[in-house]
Amino acid sequence: MRIVVTANGADLDAPASPVFGRCPAYVFVDTETMGFEAVENPAIAAAGGAGIQAAQFVIEHGAQAVVTGNVGPNAFNVFQSANVPIYPFGGGTVREAVEAYKAGGLQSVAGANVQAGMGMGRGMGMGRGMGMGRGMGMGRGMGMGRGMGQGMGMGSRAGGAFPPTPPPSPMAAAGPAPSREDEMASLKDMASGLRNQLAEVLERLDRLEKGE
Repeated sequence: MRIVVTANGADLDAPASPVFGRCPAYVFVDTETMGFEAVENPAIAAAGGAGIQAAQFVIEHGAQAVVTGNVGPNAFNVFQSANVPIYPFGGGTVREAVEAYKAGGLQSVAGANVQAGMGMGRGMGMGRGMGMGRGMGMGRGMGMGRGMGQGMGMGSRAGGAFPPTPPPSPMAAAGPAPSREDEMASLKDMASGLRNQLAEVLERLDRLEKGE
């Protein structure tokens, strides 16, 4: 099967990119042989419509599945029309993304997971965060305490795909401390959200600098 992974480099050991439409390169990989083809993203400098152009490009190059971090609604619609599934990948190399896909560790998304051009919204907060609660986030907040702030910031929501987490109940707060495994899972989840958030901020800055 031929899949494509958004990348910041041109080989299997390059870091996978958390953005789709304006990632530096696409690495097309044969999942059976691990043979690959790296192609520069022709839409990275597009004045507008980068997601649509990029989606059409990878489909024309035979991608049967897409592994990336974030995909906007325009690109998602193109892939949906072509019956090409999208699999979010939290972070790592292109090789790790392919291995995760082959192992069945990735789940396809049913809709865009970032707004077109990055909209304004509320982050989700971990519920036990000590910091921003509703602050700048991709839906994952920025702390680990009990959500003490409300600072409205920039965050992304895709039509409610990341609903706000309700505050913990008093009984939950008084429960036993999370296990080491639970804490590690939460931290990995938070790190993934922060990486996605940073990618969105950088992409938005790039679009603003270009006057979009």
